Amino acid sequence: MEIFLIIIVAVGLAYANGANDNFKGVATLLGSGTSNYRAALLWATVTTLLGSLTAVWLAGQLLHNFSGKGLVAASLVADGHFVAAVALGAAVTILLATWIGMPISTTHSLIGGLLGAAWSAGSAISGDKLANSFFLPLLLSPPLAVAITVLCYLFFRRARQRLGVTRDTCFCVGTQTLQVVPVMDSAAAMQRAESLSASIGDTVECRDQYAGQVLGIDAAAILDRLHFLSAGSVSFARGLNDTPKIAALLLFVPRLSPSMGVALIAAAIAVGGWISARRVAEVMSSKITRMNHGQGFTANLVTAAVVIGASRLGMPVSTTHVSCGSLFGIGALTGNARWKTIATILLAWVTTLPVAALLAALAFKFTTVF
Repeated sequence: MEIFLIIIVAVGLAYANGANDNFKGVATLLGSGTSNYRAALLWATVTTLLGSLTAVWLAGQLLHNFSGKGLVAASLVADGHFVAAVALGAAVTILLATWIGMPISTTHSLIGGLLGAAWSAGSAISGDKLANSFFLPLLLSPPLAVAITVLCYLFFRRARQRLGVTRDTCFCVGTQTLQVVPVMDSAAAMQRAESLSASIGDTVECRDQYAGQVLGIDAAAILDRLHFLSAGSVSFARGLNDTPKIAALLLFVPRLSPSMGVALIAAAIAVGGWISARRVAEVMSSKITRMNHGQGFTANLVTAAVVIGASRLGMPVSTTHVSCGSLFGIGALTGNARWKTIATILLAWVTTLPVAALLAALAFKFTTVF
């Protein structure tokens, strides 16, 4: 019964992870008008699944770190009630955040679950392990993502200008283009969009797009393809980084090899992402910052590089923190950041760990009674 409970709760956590995280890698595709929701979701699901399965070979250190070994008492790591409580605390926290559309960190939730369940069990917690293996990477990754994104975007913008690629303002309904004019400032573009919306009875969005050629090839077409590749890279990196963290909970299950555990978790993440991603998708794609194709490409490229590098080094950075940090950097640089939404997301990040810890502590008390 205990083993069955662990499997069910771990799979539930993986489903919640997919629901909250699946669209983060491709949010820029929808936000910039490069893709519609369904195509972006399909691309995210496929590339995340590939990253999840690759974790069998490339992310073994993360699998070890999130088993709790070295962080809490060794006897507790082998306790099924502890493992179930960690997963349950993290899963409920993520599902609550997904329900209200807030992108939060599975990494934070799991760490909160580990700490809360350990505290409830009366176990000592290794401060050095907690600081060096968990908190330090989590604290450094968002500002690192902001800084790298700003630098990369300035570099790419300078390169675009030197290549003679210009910007236009596009007025669109979904992926349908209504009108393209020379680039306009934000206030004038928004006023024009509102006027068009009133005249056609549908919501018109204004977006920047690129005009010109590079080596005889249309610049916008090149960028769209690169944007899709960068979005797929982020989703791949997320699967690579998140899957072993959750699969670590299944190390307790006998006769279930680490590779089988990773495959099971990968499937649950894919299902959760396909079915329940829309609310977080709306926030990530349109409520953090307005962006064009080049800005979305830059944010994705930085996110993928940071997360894949961290996964290879066994550092548990949060894909959520890195991807949102990249978007924060773009929004701050372009002046299009929606600071109210960003403040709400930051508040959700601050509360994730204590909420998961409290729920895991209660879950441990509850499961040990039965």
